[in-house]
Amino acid sequence: MTDAINRCSASETAACCCVDVGTVMDNTDCLAGYNRTFASRSEAEAMLKSLTAKAHEVESDPCVIESSFTETPEGVVLDCSFTFCCQAETLIFQLGLR
Repeated sequence: MTDAINRCSASETAACCCVDVGTVMDNTDCLAGYNRTFASRSEAEAMLKSLTAKAHEVESDPCVIESSFTETPEGVVLDCSFTFCCQAETLIFQLGLR
C-alpha cells in the first residue's frame, strides 16, 4: 500500500500533508457560475443585484458579469457568470455565497 502523499501529484510536505498554494490556485479558473430557479422575475432580479454587489466587494479589477433570465413553467431561471481577474477573487466570491 502506498502513502497518500505518493498518489497525489501536488507538491506536499510529508509532515502535515500541506500543498503549495500555487499547486491549488494556478490562476486558470477565474469564472464563477450561478444558476437557480425563482418563483418570480423580481426575486431573480433581486438575487442578481445581491450577487453583483458581492462581486464588486471582492473585485480588484472590474468583474465581467453576464446574466440571463429564462421563463419556464417552474419559474424564472437566473443564469449568470462572474469572471474575475484572478482565481483568488473567484474563490473568495464563491466562499462568500456559502
